[in-house]
Amino acid sequence: MRISRRVFAAAAAAVVLMPLSACGSGGDDGGSTDASGKVEGDITFQTWNLRANFKSYFEGVVSGFEKKYPGTHVKWIDQPAEGYADKISADAAGGTLPDVVNVSPDLVAPLAKAGLALDLDKAAAKYKSEYLAGAWASHQIPGMTGTYAFPWYLNTGPMFYNKSLFKQAGLDPDQPPKTYDELFAQALQLAKKTDGKVATLANVPTVEDFGRYGVQLMNKAGTAFAFNDAKGIELLTKYKELYDAKALDPQALTATPESSGKKFLTGAVAMNPGSALDLDNFKKQAPTLYKNIGITDQITSTGHVNMYVMGVMVNSKTKHAAASVAFAHYVTDAQQQMSFAKKVAIFPSTAGSLDDPYFTKEDGTDETRVRIAAAKSLKNAVNYTPVLFSEQMKTALRNEVAKALQGKESPKSALDNAVKQCDTLLQQQG
Repeated sequence: MRISRRVFAAAAAAVVLMPLSACGSGGDDGGSTDASGKVEGDITFQTWNLRANFKSYFEGVVSGFEKKYPGTHVKWIDQPAEGYADKISADAAGGTLPDVVNVSPDLVAPLAKAGLALDLDKAAAKYKSEYLAGAWASHQIPGMTGTYAFPWYLNTGPMFYNKSLFKQAGLDPDQPPKTYDELFAQALQLAKKTDGKVATLANVPTVEDFGRYGVQLMNKAGTAFAFNDAKGIELLTKYKELYDAKALDPQALTATPESSGKKFLTGAVAMNPGSALDLDNFKKQAPTLYKNIGITDQITSTGHVNMYVMGVMVNSKTKHAAASVAFAHYVTDAQQQMSFAKKVAIFPSTAGSLDDPYFTKEDGTDETRVRIAAAKSLKNAVNYTPVLFSEQMKTALRNEVAKALQGKESPKSALDNAVKQCDTLLQQQG
C-alpha cells in the first residue's frame, strides 16, 4: 500500500530524493536574507544522482538562468545517491551548506529549526500563488511559522491489480476494492480461495497508510505523535487478520518495494502500488500480467490520496539571497517543471500545470490513463508523512508493526511503543 520515498525518487530514473546543495558559498558568516536586491553573484546548486540521466536538462536550466540574469554564475554539482541526508547534516554543521538545496520535507525540518532554511513566506511570498496549495504547505514545519522550500515535483501512483487472480477467486475483476473495508474483505476471500497461496498485499502498513485510513498522526502543535488512537489500532488489527490468513504476504515484514514488485510480477501477490513507469516493465517482463492488469485509485478513507513532494530550499546564510531565491524559483517555475515532467513520470507542483492536455487528454494507452488519473488525484492530494517523521521513526514503527503481526505484542501495545519511541526521537531533534 505504499510507494516509498526512494521508489518515488527512482521514478526519475535513479533519482533518490534529489537534493540540491552547494559547496561552501553559504557559511556561518552568511549575508542578507533580503531577497529583493539585484540578482547577481556566484551560487552553487547540487543535485542527487541526476547527472547520469538528466545532464542536458540541468545544463539547459543553468544556462537559461544565466542568460536571463547576466550577472550570475551557477555551479552545478551532482552527488551520489547514498548518504545524502548525512551530507546535508555535515554541511549544516560545518557551515558549508549550499546556496540552493533540493530537499524532501523531512530533510528541511531540522535545517529550518536550526535557522538555516530561508522562510519563503517572508522572502518570496509573491510566488506562493504559482503553486498548488497542498504542495506549498508541504514544507511548513509544525510548531513553526513559515514555509521553508519551494515545492518542486510531485508524484503519486495508482494501485495495480491482477484481474486474472481476482477472477479465479470469484471476485469481479472490474470492481476492485475502493475502500479499506472492501480491500480487507476481498483480500481474505482471495487468500481463502487459493489456500493461502496468493496474498493481496505485500507490504506492512506505513505511516502513510495510517494517514490514508484517517488516523490522526500527530497532535496539532506537532509536539507528539498520535497514531496509536482507536483508528490506528483498528487498522493494525485488520492487518494482523490479513497476515494470519496469508492475505498479507508472509515475507511482508522484510519486504522492499523491489521485492514486492517482483512478487506482483510473478503472480504471488494480487495488488501493488506503482506508477506509469511500471506498465512498460510489465509489458516487457510479464506480458501475461500486462494483458490482465487492472488499474485503480489508491485506497483511502479520507478522499485524499497520498502525494510525495520534493522541494528546493534556499540557505538562509547565502551571501547572494536574491540570486539564490531567483534560481530556486526558476528551477521550480511552471515552464521548467512541465519540461522535466515530460522527460520522466513525475508531476509539476505549479498551479494550472495539471490542466495541460498532457495530463488530461486520453490517447487510448494505459500509460496515459495512469498519468491522467494521477494528475487528477494530485490536485487535492496530501503529503501524509509528517514532516518531522525521520528515518529512525519509520524504522521504529516498522519494527513494532512487525511484532504485532507476529503476535509478539497486541496492536495497541505495538503502537503505544512506537509512539513512545517516536516521541523520544522527536524530543531529541530539539
